[in-house]
Amino acid sequence: QVQLQESGPGLVKPSQTLSLTCTVSGASITTNSYYWNWIRQPPGKGLEWMGAIGYGGGTYYSPSLKSRTSISRDTSKNQFTLQLSSVTPEDTAVYYCARDLLYGSSWYGMDNWGKGTLVTVSS
Repeated sequence: QVQLQESGPGLVKPSQTLSLTCTVSGASITTNSYYWNWIRQPPGKGLEWMGAIGYGGGTYYSPSLKSRTSISRDTSKNQFTLQLSSVTPEDTAVYYCARDLLYGSSWYGMDNWGKGTLVTVSS
């Protein structure tokens, strides 16, 4: 029943900010113990975890992207967003949002993913 859907522009110019929204249905992003993640996959490469926002609003980022990444949420719309600034063509990728569950100190695993959306960085 839980569904995640990414949305946003598919083309971004270099040096600009990439902005994406993940809309969640079937579950509340404020439900205890759930964490809401952004992951990307450049063409021909592996998955890269970018960051997450927790059920209480706390944010967590990959060290390699922290300086350029901001994750926020709108609880009234049950959405969370990704902003990646100063983009270059190397940021071209399929971007996914996904849910994880923390119980104790263990992660359940990202069991719910959006379909992904391709964002191309090009002038």
